[in-house]
Amino acid sequence: MRIPVIAGNWKMHKTGPEGAAMVTALLPLVRDAREVEIVICPPFTALEAVGRALAGSAVRMGAQDVHWQAEGAYTGEVSAGMLVAVGCSHVIIGHSERRQYFGETDELVNRKVKAALSAGLVPILCVGETLEQREAGQTEEICRTQVEGGLKGLAPEQVKGVIIAYEPVWAIGTGRTASPQDAQQVIRSIRQVIREIFGEAAEAVRIQYGGSVKPENAAELMAQPDIDGALVGGASLQAETFAAIINYR
Repeated sequence: MRIPVIAGNWKMHKTGPEGAAMVTALLPLVRDAREVEIVICPPFTALEAVGRALAGSAVRMGAQDVHWQAEGAYTGEVSAGMLVAVGCSHVIIGHSERRQYFGETDELVNRKVKAALSAGLVPILCVGETLEQREAGQTEEICRTQVEGGLKGLAPEQVKGVIIAYEPVWAIGTGRTASPQDAQQVIRSIRQVIREIFGEAAEAVRIQYGGSVKPENAAELMAQPDIDGALVGGASLQAETFAAIINYR
């Protein structure tokens, strides 16, 4: 059985003290959430403070990006080993904002996925279509290309350790959400792509939905058979709101 994973992507929000205060408020609200994996993804500068605040809890910590090399002359970058050293267990890779604003390609995303796995991190590989692509009927084609590119060269056992986050770009931060049925259809097609390439490993891969997830729609989304959690943006910034999503059952 796949354990749902709900991850909060804080993006470029919260200093270290602000992040620590938020998770300190969150922990008592989710102490009984035993059938879900919880991951908090603060900005790099808040990782150490948030990690200290999470110490001893079941809530895990992830980063929002990683470099593909273990070390080197890459000014401003952070390696997978550095993330592990500060307490990260997960890392978001290939978010649409990274693809849109920083030109990340499927090839680059694939290198980052491999770097994360080599360091023992769980990659949260983001895929999703733009509004123009959706209206052109290209949703499943775009997701297939991104999944194939992101997982290229991996063994089935490695793929089992990757989380896929389907985030339609048109739903991120817009208040618009794919219907549970539409999200299920796309996520089922993503699982089928993984099945075609990696066989039975597809049944172990957890696939999240992301894009304006909030307490009001979380339960209906999570009720879909192929949706294994959520990658939450703005709604993860407030303890009470994020807790309501985590406690969707």
